[in-house]
Amino acid sequence: MKFSIGGSLKLAFRPWVEGIENIPAEGPAILASNHLSFSDSFFLPAVLDRKVTFIAKAEYFTSPGVKGKLTAAFFKGVGQLPVDRSGGRGAGEAAIKSGIEVLERGELFGIYPEGTRSPDGRLYRGKPGGLARVALATGAPVIPVAMIDTEKVQPPGKIVPKMIRPGIRIGKPLDFTRYQGMEGDRFILRSVTDEVMYEIMKLSGQEYVDIYATAAKRQIAEAKAEAAKKKAEAEKAEKAAQSGHAAGNKSGKGKSKG
Repeated sequence: MKFSIGGSLKLAFRPWVEGIENIPAEGPAILASNHLSFSDSFFLPAVLDRKVTFIAKAEYFTSPGVKGKLTAAFFKGVGQLPVDRSGGRGAGEAAIKSGIEVLERGELFGIYPEGTRSPDGRLYRGKPGGLARVALATGAPVIPVAMIDTEKVQPPGKIVPKMIRPGIRIGKPLDFTRYQGMEGDRFILRSVTDEVMYEIMKLSGQEYVDIYATAAKRQIAEAKAEAAKKKAEAEKAEKAAQSGHAAGNKSGKGKSKG
């Protein structure tokens, strides 16, 4: 099923790829990518000959009805691995454990260091917990990947994709075995993550923002809420002014008749 889905995506969107030779023909490797769109987890596996496994929300595999079953089949077909993310820290540990298991089988493991999709197309600070811990626990090389224009194919909230040709740049593998066994050191985890994010930034050409994408999304949501509040207050004030003006006109007309 992976090949039929991948073939369909390549035929429909014709994604261009640079650096495909940096993907090893065999053995474990971590593909660390920027995250612009829901479709990133489909386009990257589509251009590779090898299977790559990403972590996906468990809800995608357990939704009821025909649509739910089709969704689950689709995610399994493109190599998605269900992980329950509702448990906070426990969810993070489950994702790390799953990633280690994939790599121990000698396979490719895909991860988004930003932790969530970029809210505005910029590259955000990588979270040190998942990527670095999996890399140091396994010794697997980390291959930086840049998805290009995928957010234009499937913008958030849009169901029907646009027929835009996306791109994928794959960088050279990064070796962090010098830090192996030091996954308990938060400074090492931060250093490894920042090095990977720098390589992704060079590949993608994105503007880098040194805050987490989750914090940026929260700021954007708060700004929108504040703007909506001010707009509502302004509209309320305008209506009150219009009502006052209308009342004044009626009062003026009544006096003139007297």
